[in-house]
Amino acid sequence: MTLGLINANPVVHAKKERVARTEDLHGDDAVDPLEIYDILFLLHPEHPYSLEQLSVLSEESITVDEKLGRILITFTPTIQHCSMATVIGLCLRVKLKHYFPPHFKVDIKVSPGSHANEESVNKQLNDKERVAAALENPNLRQLVDECLYSNEL
Repeated sequence: MTLGLINANPVVHAKKERVARTEDLHGDDAVDPLEIYDILFLLHPEHPYSLEQLSVLSEESITVDEKLGRILITFTPTIQHCSMATVIGLCLRVKLKHYFPPHFKVDIKVSPGSHANEESVNKQLNDKERVAAALENPNLRQLVDECLYSNEL
C-alpha cells in the first residue's frame, strides 16, 4: 500500500484580485455569494493552496435564495477520484454553520460529472446524520479542524 497524495501535482491558478468592501452594499442584512465566498476561504486538506487557487471553489459556484433561506455550494474536486471530496464538503458545511443561523438550508454538492462517486458524496454531505457521524470520528474531525483553522495560524 502506498501512502501519498492522490493528486501530487494539482493545477494551481492565480488568485483573483478583489476589491475590498468598505460598507454593506445591500443596506440590509442580505446574504450574497461574494460574502459567502469570502467566508469560505480554506486551504485544501492535501495541498498548501486555497480552494480558490485549485479551482475547487469559485464565487460563481455559490447561489443564494434569500427568500427561501437556501444556500447552494457547488465545488469541483481536483480529480475524478479525489479522496478529499467529502472532507472538503464537511469543511465547507462546518465553516458555514458558524456564520449562518439554522434557518438557512445549506446544500453542498460536487459539480455534476466532476467526481466518480458524485451521487454518494452528495448524499453524504447533505444528510444530517451522516455529517454528524463523520464529525464524531476523531481522525476526520482533526482533518476538518486543520483545514478550517490552518489559515488562522
